[in-house]
Amino acid sequence: MEAVLMGLRAAAEPTRLRLLSLLAQGDLTVSELTHILGQSQPRVSRHLKLMCDSGLLDRFPEGAWVFYRVAAKGAGAELARHLLALLPNDDPTLALDQQRLDAIRAARAANAQDYFTENALRWDQMRSLHIDEREVEQALIKAFADREVHDLVDMGTGTGRVLEVLGPHVERGIGIDLSREMLAVARANLERAELRHCMVRQGDITQLPLPAASADAVTIHQVLHYAADPAAVVAEAARVLKAGGQLVVVDFAPHGQEALRDQHAHRRLGFSDDEVAGWFRAAGLEPAGTTRLPGQPLTVVLWQATRAAASIQKTIETGASA
Repeated sequence: MEAVLMGLRAAAEPTRLRLLSLLAQGDLTVSELTHILGQSQPRVSRHLKLMCDSGLLDRFPEGAWVFYRVAAKGAGAELARHLLALLPNDDPTLALDQQRLDAIRAARAANAQDYFTENALRWDQMRSLHIDEREVEQALIKAFADREVHDLVDMGTGTGRVLEVLGPHVERGIGIDLSREMLAVARANLERAELRHCMVRQGDITQLPLPAASADAVTIHQVLHYAADPAAVVAEAARVLKAGGQLVVVDFAPHGQEALRDQHAHRRLGFSDDEVAGWFRAAGLEPAGTTRLPGQPLTVVLWQATRAAASIQKTIETGASA
């Protein structure tokens, strides 16, 4: 009961209800919120701290910035959902806040488009080397078609495209990437697609900012060929998978396109089935099928693996004895 009372006290103020309404729609920084609310940064920051302390909001540092969002889980999240349902749709103050939020979203979208304009040639060159990306995306959807996914983690999310593709089929989705530029593009894309149950966070994919056994599904889409240690990335994916959870790795089969090293910073020119299966087994995963999508000259492969309950228990016991 104390948690509910704390949350009610934290929300029972006009500015905080406005913040709740705004942050239910996605990630926003303090500077963006001060612009929308027309209040000073110290004042807004105090409101945000109180709401975070009560469990109504989550706080995510990203370099010099901090993003805020309505809490995803816990008693505070449940209370926030009830309070949001009580807010009137025709309130003039909330309507003005929404107009200002829409302007911020439009600016984000414009910045994302500028990024793609500057890098369009590089992206087009890569796409021309393999099968149509839409076929890869359909294969990715099919890989999860027979399971219920509550929590999806996309490692190295880039522009957030995997979250866009799988978002309609999962309860919650989170993308992790180290690049703030990419995360800005991903946020704009998720906002455009109205996927409010999906979010992105800054983080190292070899040390995910997530607890163990917290995801039903993990995807690693066109990331491993950039990794210095692909096996470590697979091991980290296995760490956050729940018992029975599924990992899907999408990357290239072995090829001889040396130009990809110089022009696109690829560290590895594809991977063999045996190599990937070895990483899976070393991480406590069981290989669960392979889908090959031949292109000219690159072949895209989807490698699947699942995590058994026994492998999670072994990991826990190993950690306890260390």
